[in-house]
Amino acid sequence: MKRTIVIGSGFGGLSAALRMRAKGHDVTLIEKQPDLGGRARTFERDGFIYDGGPTVITAPYLFQELFALFNKRYEDYFTLIPLDVWYRFVFSDHDFFDYSGNTDHMVSQIRSYSNHDVDGYTQLVSFTKTIFDKGYTELSDVPFNQLWFMIKQLPTMFKLRSYRSVFGLVSQFISHPKLRKVFSMHPLLVGGNPFTTTSIYALILYLEQKWGIHYAKGGTGSIVRALEKLMNEENITILKGRNVTQLLTTGKRVTSVELDHSEQLKCDHVVCNSDPPNVYKNLIKSHQNYGFFFKTKVKRMDYSMGLFVYYFGSNKKYDDVEHHTIVFGHSHKSHLEKIFNQKILSDDISYYLHRPSKTDPSMAPDGKDVFYVLVPVPNNLSGIDWSEKGEALKDLVLTKMDESVLPGIKSHVTADFFVTPDYFENDLSTLHGSGFSIQPKFSQSAYFRFHNKSEIFENLFFVGAGTHPGAGLPGVLSTSKVLEKLV
Repeated sequence: MKRTIVIGSGFGGLSAALRMRAKGHDVTLIEKQPDLGGRARTFERDGFIYDGGPTVITAPYLFQELFALFNKRYEDYFTLIPLDVWYRFVFSDHDFFDYSGNTDHMVSQIRSYSNHDVDGYTQLVSFTKTIFDKGYTELSDVPFNQLWFMIKQLPTMFKLRSYRSVFGLVSQFISHPKLRKVFSMHPLLVGGNPFTTTSIYALILYLEQKWGIHYAKGGTGSIVRALEKLMNEENITILKGRNVTQLLTTGKRVTSVELDHSEQLKCDHVVCNSDPPNVYKNLIKSHQNYGFFFKTKVKRMDYSMGLFVYYFGSNKKYDDVEHHTIVFGHSHKSHLEKIFNQKILSDDISYYLHRPSKTDPSMAPDGKDVFYVLVPVPNNLSGIDWSEKGEALKDLVLTKMDESVLPGIKSHVTADFFVTPDYFENDLSTLHGSGFSIQPKFSQSAYFRFHNKSEIFENLFFVGAGTHPGAGLPGVLSTSKVLEKLV
């Protein structure tokens, strides 16, 4: 059997290990943390259960495909619960908009802001379906390793207005400024700025319409545990708490993987769920193999924003708070400019609040609520010293929530901790502490992303947010489908 080593156990690594095992490979998965999941790790503290990161679950068929590889059903391993309200958007004046798959309710809310935008919304959904049919259905699991294949897609991409940003596309259909914020927010879920992310990513709007948004009972960690159970059943070797310190190469091949500066594991294929720019910079010493064009490509890359994530429990239940809430600050475009380009912190923050205990009370002790709040911040190219700024930002977040969606929360927090871009850089091995690897701009999409099959080494492959098709659960799971076609 071919021996395949998978590095990293995010959803990209987990799905890659299963797909390679289904192809008959002898698979070893290596994770440097004591638990699996990567960004989807679970934290359990003081009776509260916190999902580490990804919480918006769409396209459940992708999980069904993984279990079907072994003639099994995901429903026998974990339970998905469809949400009625997908997101509640709260504006700076405390007005709110409930975003869902209920067309009548959506139209009613849109009409309350702008009667003209009702037709615009219908046209927008129709146009995003066209993008979805091309960008997702046709191309999301297809390798983009050849320039000629990318060139063939360009006429259609231009016809679909991919040269526009998501915000620019939405603004062609929607006129009200609040509604423009609502319908262009999706790039932030995959690490992009709505004002610079290619409008291809507007397909997420239709993807949600097609499959809805779900919650996994017991948290996203229950999916990670289910996939781990499946891997054990299928005789995939799992090594936890082992750090990959180097990929050893000969010519154009990776010959073995070095663990903890000592043990070496020989391999036929290496699949990295670790962030591609981190792998190329820090795990491979034979940089002389990198040609001028590849070095130029890497040098020009723009990285996604960083994330400040504050996890906390409260001794009070906030029954009127939805499962997913997105709160906008007073500014919008200028705030994102500070994060992505100027790389400075602002007091006028926007944030995403996750309350799983809304749907699943077992995530918190009786009579209590569990939350995390995610704040987009500059990545570590900013030079911000998070050991100094972390506590101050936590206090700012608490103040903002106290004044808005969680009144009185300052006096009701019973347990808390936070992570900063330093956690993403040091614990999750993402270059510059980016939350989603490289940004999803047109110049960094498809062929222009890091290739699923390495441009340098013939038996090195990548899955996860930094390669095609990109971040987000459907994107990351689809990277393993691309891998399947390449190996």
